[in-house]
Amino acid sequence: MTDYHAEALELAAQGDWDAAHRLIQQHSDPLACLIHGYLHRVEGDQWNARYWYRNAREEMPANTLDEEWRRLMGMCGE
Repeated sequence: MTDYHAEALELAAQGDWDAAHRLIQQHSDPLACLIHGYLHRVEGDQWNARYWYRNAREEMPANTLDEEWRRLMGMCGE
């Protein structure tokens, strides 16, 4: 994967949701869609989060935000 995935997740971890969202919304690959969905979960916009998870062909997970952040970060290294 590319650096922008991990960078967006790091920005989110630092509490800079806006910067993370601006970065990731420029991309439409499956991992970017998952991260986009995660960011909307963080925001509390469940409808939009489900939309982005569906774009990545996944159901929105029932895990915690911390668990999802770790899962997505792990996918950045693949």
